[in-house]
Amino acid sequence: MVLSKGYLYLAVAILAEVVATSALKASEGFTRPLPSLLVALGYGTSFYFLSLTLKTVPVAVAYAIWSGVGILLITLAAMVLYRQVPDLAAVLGMALIVAGVAVLMGFSRLGGLVH
Repeated sequence: MVLSKGYLYLAVAILAEVVATSALKASEGFTRPLPSLLVALGYGTSFYFLSLTLKTVPVAVAYAIWSGVGILLITLAAMVLYRQVPDLAAVLGMALIVAGVAVLMGFSRLGGLVH
């Protein structure tokens, strides 16, 4: 399967959003300049690339992937940066989100893998 350029744009959007969200906590209510700048640049970059994504990827698919991958990456970043370790219920909830994205991608006409 060859992914469209839209999925590359989506990956950039997700990574930028993860950087921005991770910096949001460090900005301490926008009182620290460098993390605050990262928040602004990260979210701006993220939404720009998400807008490019939506030219070729259905909104439902883009948002499902954005949410699922974003939650996993933010959780990993929070574990590393802030020592916030998810409990079993959080892990199970994230697994359900990933399963939902997999079902959407693999079995829905919106996901593009089913003809």
